Amino acid sequence: MRSKGDRVLFVSGSDEHGTPIELQAMKEGVEPQQMTDRMHELVKDLFSRFRISFDNYSRTHSKHHIEFSQKFFLELYSKGYVFKEAVQQLHCNSCLIFLPDRFVIGKCPNCSYERARGDQCERCGKVLDPLNLLEPKCAICGSEPTIKSTDHWFLDLPALENRVKSWFLSNPRFPETIRNFTLSWLMEGLKPRPITRDTKWGIPAPFPGSEGKTIYVWFEAVLGYITASIEWAELTGDEEKWREFWYDRESRSVYFIGKDNIPFHTIILPALLIAHGEGLNLPWNVLATEYLTYEGQKFSKSAGVGVWLDEALDILDPDYWRFYLIRIRPETSDSNFSAFHFRDVINDELNDVAGNFVHRVLSFLTRYYSRRVPTPGSIDEASEELLETIPATAGKFGEELELNDFRTSINLLLELARRGNVYLSAREPWATVKSDPTHAATTLYVSTQLAYAVSVLLEPITPAASELLRQTFRLPQNIWCVEALLRGKRIEPGHEIAEPAPAFSKVSEQVVESLRGRGRDNRVLGRTA
Repeated sequence: MRSKGDRVLFVSGSDEHGTPIELQAMKEGVEPQQMTDRMHELVKDLFSRFRISFDNYSRTHSKHHIEFSQKFFLELYSKGYVFKEAVQQLHCNSCLIFLPDRFVIGKCPNCSYERARGDQCERCGKVLDPLNLLEPKCAICGSEPTIKSTDHWFLDLPALENRVKSWFLSNPRFPETIRNFTLSWLMEGLKPRPITRDTKWGIPAPFPGSEGKTIYVWFEAVLGYITASIEWAELTGDEEKWREFWYDRESRSVYFIGKDNIPFHTIILPALLIAHGEGLNLPWNVLATEYLTYEGQKFSKSAGVGVWLDEALDILDPDYWRFYLIRIRPETSDSNFSAFHFRDVINDELNDVAGNFVHRVLSFLTRYYSRRVPTPGSIDEASEELLETIPATAGKFGEELELNDFRTSINLLLELARRGNVYLSAREPWATVKSDPTHAATTLYVSTQLAYAVSVLLEPITPAASELLRQTFRLPQNIWCVEALLRGKRIEPGHEIAEPAPAFSKVSEQVVESLRGRGRDNRVLGRTA
C-alpha cells in the first residue's frame, strides 16, 4: 500500500495480559511483568529482523494502553452497556483461587478433545466457558475444582446485536471463512459476555466495586490497535495525527489475524466501537488465515516439530522464508510446510525464474553495454505489448493483495519474469549484438524495463533483495514503487547501473535435511521463541 502511494499506518503490539502469561510466569517462578518485558523485546527484535515494517509495535501493559482501556470501559459502563452479575465459577480449593478460563483444562463437550482450555478448544475451535468442560482440572495443581459464586461485569452484547449484525451484513468484502464463522455466532444470538476475570495479572477493572478483578484480555487487547495508533502519533510529534485513520470516513482499517481470533474482530471489537459511540471507524475488512502444519504435523516446541523464528534466521535469510510462507499462505484452507516443497519453490521460482531473469538482464547490460541502458531502435509490436503488461501487471498485483489473494500476486510477478526470460531467449541479444546491434539494444532496453518491474514488485515480499536490486539499478526510492510502474515509468537510455550480484541463491540439500529432521523425531531443537 505504501508502494502504491497510499498513506499507511501499520501497527500491532505484544498482547501481554491473560492467564497463559500468568500461568507461564508461575512455572518459571518470575513475575509476569518480568517475562513480558523480556518477550516483548525479543519479539520486537524478531519482527525487525524479518523486516516487518510496523510504524509502531506497541504493548498492552504500557501506561498509555492501561489508562485508555480503563477510561474506555468506564464510558461503556456509564452508557449502560456494562452490568454486574453474580456467576458460578470454578474454584480451586488447593490453590485457593477462582480459576479463570485458561486456568482450567478438561474434555471438550463438542469434540471430546482431552486437553481443551476453558476459553476455547484448540482442536475444533469452539469457544467455551470453563463450566462447559467435562472432567475439569485446575491447570496449576491438577486437582478437581468446585463451583462457587463470584461477581463479574458483563458486556451487554444483546443490546448491540442488531447494530453489529447490520454492519456485518452490509459489508460485502469479508472472505467466506470470516462470513461463515461470524454468521454462525449471529444466528445463535449474541449473549452477554463477562469482561472481567479473577486474575492478578492484567488491567485492573475500573468499575465501582470491581476491586481485585482485571479486564479480560480479549476485550482490552483489541483496543490496542487504537492505543498503538495514538502512541505512534505522539512519537511523530503530532498528537492528533492518529485521528485521520480512526475518524476519517475515507480511511480503511484492515485486520490480519488467525482464524481462531475471528469473533474478537468481527463481533467484540465492532460491538465495543459501536457502544462507545464517538464515530470510531469500524473494520473495513478482516482477513484471517487458516492453520499451517509442519511436514504434516502440528507445530510443537516440546516435540521438536517445526522451526521457530529465531532458528529460521540462523538457517536462511528472511527473504526466503517470506517468499515461501506467502507462497503457501493458508488463505482459504490449511497449508503444510514441506522441506522438499520449500526447496523446489525457492530454487525453481524465486531463484530460477525471478532472480535469474533479473540477473541475466543486469549481466548483459554489464557485458555488452558497459552497465548502461542502451538506446532502443523502433520498438516492434511484440515488444510494445510486453512493455504494456508492466502497468497492467502492477495494477493487478496490488488489487490481488488488497483482496487477500497473496498467492495470485506472486503468480503475476513470476509470470512477468517468465515472459521476460522467454523474450530474452527468443531474441538472443548475445548473438545479435554484433550482427544486428539495434535489435539487440531494443531487446535489452525492453528487458531492462521488465527486470525493473519484477524487482519493484518483489519489494513487499522479499524487501532485502529488492533493496539490493534498487541499489544495483541506482534508482531513488520515489521511482522504486508500484505507483511509478502504474504511471508507466521507464528507465531512460544511458542510465548507468552498478556492478550486479545475484539477489538469490538455491537452497542446499543440507538445509533440506535439517528442515526435514525437525518434523520427524522428538528432538527439542527450539530455543526461546
